[in-house]
Amino acid sequence: MDLDVFVNAHRAEWDRLDRLLRRGRRLTGEEADELVELYQRTATHLSLVQSSAPDAALVARLTQLVARARSTVTGTRRASWRDATRFLTAGFPAAVHRSRHWWIPTAVLSTLLAVIIGWWIGTHPEVQAAIAAPDELRRLTSPGGEYETYYSSHPAASFAAQVWTNNARAAAMCLVLGAFLGIPVIWILFVNVLNLGVGIGLMSSAGRLDVFLGLILPHGLLELTAVFVAAGTGLRLGWTVIDPGPCSRRSALAQQGRAAIGMAIGLALILFVSGVIEGFVTPSGLPTWARIAIGIAAEAAFLVYVYVLGGRASRAGDRGDIDAAERSAELPVAA
Repeated sequence: MDLDVFVNAHRAEWDRLDRLLRRGRRLTGEEADELVELYQRTATHLSLVQSSAPDAALVARLTQLVARARSTVTGTRRASWRDATRFLTAGFPAAVHRSRHWWIPTAVLSTLLAVIIGWWIGTHPEVQAAIAAPDELRRLTSPGGEYETYYSSHPAASFAAQVWTNNARAAAMCLVLGAFLGIPVIWILFVNVLNLGVGIGLMSSAGRLDVFLGLILPHGLLELTAVFVAAGTGLRLGWTVIDPGPCSRRSALAQQGRAAIGMAIGLALILFVSGVIEGFVTPSGLPTWARIAIGIAAEAAFLVYVYVLGGRASRAGDRGDIDAAERSAELPVAA
């Protein structure tokens, strides 16, 4: 595209849009219609310039024009409880549902890897010896040992808050660092899987795997699912860098990035629930079957939430992104 020719052909429209915007509310009905039409044309011009002949000065001017026009056309909008309700009942579950082809394989492969690591450690005394000295292993795995007392080592409320903060940070890192081709996400996920596998292996070698699972499952089902969702979404974001699909790489990353930010907020709420379970249910005096039942119920509720509410919203076209009216205009690119 010849940029000079393009500018000369459309400068009058941009100047006219600027003049209409300066008049603010003092527009006639005909002028208001003209402003809307010029806003749509200028948004298209901006997309063309960004994809075909990016010029910093021109892009800055058109971006400013489009932003001012959008504000005038749509009006100033403030977040409300209605937005929060829509996010929780449609946007967030739809984003999780749409990314299920990433986080479900992530969950399956991670769980299998944790089991394999646990079996390897549990059946090889030399590996156990490399992890810790015999006295330390006994301190970890014996009745009343560190694996058991860990969940009751602090007051329930402060422990739940600490766990929630740590897990929410890990989930946010998976979502944010996914843009680096997903490589940091794989490392974060591996560290979590390794810790789980070590616990499985050491406790099974001591003949106390049932105790370990009784402590992990109440909160771990929901907690690990949230981590797997975050990791799968981060990997999906990393893949978008490689293959953005029918949109430009910038537009595709913007879309996935906005959805990831929303998922970070939603997953923080899910991890808050798992933190409450870990702080108050896991170390409680309830029978093991009751504690595990609570964990299964929380996990089942989350899956129903994702597949019923999220599936319905996803089929209706919700991507977990902001409203179309608030997104920048974008054009598809050639495959």
